[in-house]
Amino acid sequence: MAVLEIKNLGKSFGGLRAVNNFNLTLEGGELSGLIGPNGAGKTTVFNMISGFYQPSEGQILINEVDTAGRKPHKVTALGVARTFQNIRLWNEMSVLDNIRISQHHWLGYGVVDSLWRSKRYQRREKEIEEYAHELLEALGLADFADELPRNLPYGTQRKLEIARALSVRPKLLLLDEPAAGLNSQDVLELIRLVRWIHQKFEVTILMIEHHMDVMMQLCSRIKVIDFGETIAEGTPEEIRNHPAVISAYLGDDNI
Repeated sequence: MAVLEIKNLGKSFGGLRAVNNFNLTLEGGELSGLIGPNGAGKTTVFNMISGFYQPSEGQILINEVDTAGRKPHKVTALGVARTFQNIRLWNEMSVLDNIRISQHHWLGYGVVDSLWRSKRYQRREKEIEEYAHELLEALGLADFADELPRNLPYGTQRKLEIARALSVRPKLLLLDEPAAGLNSQDVLELIRLVRWIHQKFEVTILMIEHHMDVMMQLCSRIKVIDFGETIAEGTPEEIRNHPAVISAYLGDDNI
């Protein structure tokens, strides 16, 4: 069964056509990439998948469920998690609380349970706390549990954002330029981390990235868009040598 199926997706902002006739199918366990020059429409696609934008036309299915009209938290409940190009952590909360609070959508108790500290409340809070610690330990962040995210090195903040996304137990993980702003050593660490997450959590991953070495090493399939239009799709090697891709990034005069 396809984890993600996108059919004839389009998005317009007034007279601007940001995405046009975009199609994509991801089977369970795939690790695929979406690339293109700045302004090509990549993040707009992510925003539609995750419910931040509603498509102007087309259809998005998550595990065969149509996401039309669903708010972001409802899309998350279908098994979708994402990171952002610009890190969006809760900097006034501890690292541990960033992981704990992101699990709110599957608390399993109501207001009355919370007010009376019922057994159900205590059991679920204990499970959430334990899972948060497990994630931090697995991703090498356990020593930072009580720190505020803003006090962490940039590369560690990136790792925390991925950990927070994983805390919702996603079936589909959207990574929006996870290597942005990282130094060369952190980029290598990111490649190892994403590969490990893909295997360990058996999660389907779709990622946007400008670091081509990251995409070439991680993705089995890459889709390329330019000015909202798909211009190429294939294996990393096919994409590397595709004339339309080279033209989009370098310009016809430089081919």
